[in-house]
Amino acid sequence: MRYGMAFACLPALFLAGCMVGPNFKTPQASVAGQYRSIDGTLPEGAPNDPEWWHGFNDPVLNKLITLAYQHNLTLQQTGVHVLQARAQLAAAVGELYPQQQAVSAAYEDSTQSHASPTHIPGAQVNFQDLSLGLSASWEIDLWGKYRRAIQAQNANFLGSIDAYDAALVSLTQSVAQTYIAIRTLQEQIAVANANVVAQQESLRIATVQYNSGQTSQLDVEQAQTQLNITEATVPTLRAQLVTQEDALAVLLGMTPDQIVPLVGRSAPIPTAPVDVSVGIPKNLLRMRPDVKQAEEEAAAQCADLGVAKAQLYPALSLSGTFGFESSNANGASLGDLFKWSSHTVSIGPSIQIPIFNYGQLTNQVRAQDAAFEQSILNYQNVVLKAQQEVEDAIAAYIEAEKSVRVLTAANASAQQSVKLAMIRYVDGASDYTTVLNAEQAQLQVQNSLASAQGQVPTALVQLYAALGGGWQIAKGHDVVPESIKADMAKRTNWGGLLTPQNHAAPATKGEQIQQTYVPSW
Repeated sequence: MRYGMAFACLPALFLAGCMVGPNFKTPQASVAGQYRSIDGTLPEGAPNDPEWWHGFNDPVLNKLITLAYQHNLTLQQTGVHVLQARAQLAAAVGELYPQQQAVSAAYEDSTQSHASPTHIPGAQVNFQDLSLGLSASWEIDLWGKYRRAIQAQNANFLGSIDAYDAALVSLTQSVAQTYIAIRTLQEQIAVANANVVAQQESLRIATVQYNSGQTSQLDVEQAQTQLNITEATVPTLRAQLVTQEDALAVLLGMTPDQIVPLVGRSAPIPTAPVDVSVGIPKNLLRMRPDVKQAEEEAAAQCADLGVAKAQLYPALSLSGTFGFESSNANGASLGDLFKWSSHTVSIGPSIQIPIFNYGQLTNQVRAQDAAFEQSILNYQNVVLKAQQEVEDAIAAYIEAEKSVRVLTAANASAQQSVKLAMIRYVDGASDYTTVLNAEQAQLQVQNSLASAQGQVPTALVQLYAALGGGWQIAKGHDVVPESIKADMAKRTNWGGLLTPQNHAAPATKGEQIQQTYVPSW
């Protein structure tokens, strides 16, 4: 009974222990009151739909992002890391309980030599021993070493979820921007081909004029040169298009030959939605996964500092064994093994006090404190960069829209200039240089217009990603596909850790306690 009472007191010792080291608080970070780039063009209200790609009203884009979410290998790798972090958290929880346990059984057959100095004439020289027992050793968490380790692993686990969300934001941004680049290049190729057709007609007219004796061969050569220059731009654009298609294939987890059937050879550049709102800067701290991930990384470093400090204090351990032992020596019997009179018990505390560590422990604390300070600075820097990215994207979006308006007007003028220049050339009112200059200007303006038309949605995609949109597509879904979890379950006994509820942040206090104090077998 006294042994049972001793073990019953162990939870009390555990609960009575304190935790050395600082308790984590979210670091202070500089956040602007408003975005300086907003000049009335964008309202500072509630952010748009987190699944922002639907605002472009492009079914192909919607399908591509869905396929990327389902098949992107980098995202799946990040999801598996969540499982790894969850298992590491469960391992840390296990350290709260008796760290060493063993069930032992032994059988020994001994024969003593008659020539042994300890031999007693007439005594039994051959006998057997049989034993069966259980031993355990438990270092009581007086200073919070193991509880701080759980805090660190819990923060790492939550940070892995944030990393998964951040990967989703990056993935949706990359897919959308790559798709827009494909459409932009297709439009630029179409512009170049249209100018090739127009310049072929100019060459024909110049040739007719030369053959009729109205102009010199110089006009023909100039028209041919301009046509060749324009034709030469098409292969370069096609090579860039293939590069973007191949990049999209990787994002979708597909081979390059599967992309053209999905995307098609030609379609309009996605049009940005009319209404765009950007929220307010402080919303970034709640919306952007990378900001939350940096905060969790700082929390983990803070807890690790507590673990390092706990190493400076004495460690109290309780060790005990309980078992049965029997022997056939001195008239006893091996069959008496499970009689209560054959039981053996030992229990007692031990204490280890670090004395001469030659600065190892204290310097480990200092190193961990420096690591914690670095994580604070990293968090503050991530917050600043988040605001920078939003500001840059707002400016790029606004200015790209202005460029489109100006270039649209310029394109109308350029087309009219080519028509007038050709009329004057045919009438003999000007030489071919006027036509040549007008055609060069038209090609340049139209190519710039196509590029600017692609820059508008590209900048808007960048803005949506900077505001932290995109990860919400995963709501209601697990971080790892069922096929991958099935393969992992075949290799390893994962217990209940492969269930989706173990791959998300606890929703209640009860779930938090369950996750950080109850072992996962």
